[in-house]
Amino acid sequence: MTAINETTLNELVGRVLGDLGGAVSVPLVRIGDALGLYKTLKEIGPAKADELADAAGCASRYVREWLSAQTASGYISHEQGRFSLTPEQAFIFAEPDSPVNLIGAFDTAAAMVENQPKVQAAFKTGRGVAWGDQAGCMFCAVARLFRPGYVNALVQDWLPALDGVIDKLTSGAEVADVGCGHGLSTILMAQAFPKSRFTGYDFHMGSIAAAKAHAEAHGLTNLHFEVGRAQDFNGRDFDLITCFDCLHDMGDPKAAASHIRRALKDGGTWMVVEPMAGDTLEENINPVGRLYYSASTMICVPTSLAQETGLALGAQAGERRLADVIRSGGFTQIRRAAQTPLNMVLEAT
Repeated sequence: MTAINETTLNELVGRVLGDLGGAVSVPLVRIGDALGLYKTLKEIGPAKADELADAAGCASRYVREWLSAQTASGYISHEQGRFSLTPEQAFIFAEPDSPVNLIGAFDTAAAMVENQPKVQAAFKTGRGVAWGDQAGCMFCAVARLFRPGYVNALVQDWLPALDGVIDKLTSGAEVADVGCGHGLSTILMAQAFPKSRFTGYDFHMGSIAAAKAHAEAHGLTNLHFEVGRAQDFNGRDFDLITCFDCLHDMGDPKAAASHIRRALKDGGTWMVVEPMAGDTLEENINPVGRLYYSASTMICVPTSLAQETGLALGAQAGERRLADVIRSGGFTQIRRAAQTPLNMVLEAT
């Protein structure tokens, strides 16, 4: 037996214990969000446990234990018997439009655990797990996960980084949002550019139903949603086509690239937003890569393998591989127009 290095072992045990602490925090964070405990604490804190329980309409004994666990995690602050959220803690847990609101990530983690039996079986068969067959609220969780990035960067940074696109959108353009999911990205663009017309496409009927409900709730008239696959959706002569965090999930992204090229006007632009990644495993051994590889194993690769071709790019495909796929559709100019710690924005023309 190989000798154990006690220092290395203890360091690894420490990391694993930290990971386990985060893992068992997933249901607690989701309870705090669902019951309004973070929101209420932000409004009334510093507060004692029973004061927070009364304000949130919850049982005091449960809230006291929850607060203790959250304090031990560093998610909530405690001093002299009272609990509160620092501005930084509130920015993560209690402000929905914060660029670093991470509640959606906890929802996604829970959905990944629920998805385990199906993905585990697929490890043996090599088959996929269709998007519509995954964990019950996977679609809601993923939509919520991406929302903060879209709210804080899409209109403010990503679209302006594209060559000439803002002028077209301002004066009135035809736009397709392919793989739109619940339509959050489509709605943000439609709100910002009322003279343009937007069509959101997604192959998942449940997501399109949710997108239509969101659009109706916002009272928008310059957009509509319909079921359609990336490789054969209806519509032509678009000035701009967007794909947000979905190209790597497609079974045949090369066919999608070819169809998108045909659906664009001459001089049109394809904006591809994908998870931030380097081109090699070594470049992605970091906290972001760790999250994305795990999500890719449980969500992205199974989704792609369940479709025709099943190219299974994975969430950490990297810019070079993505550019090859985009170029296969007939695009000749590809550049990284913008980036955040979590996303890269590619412009293809």
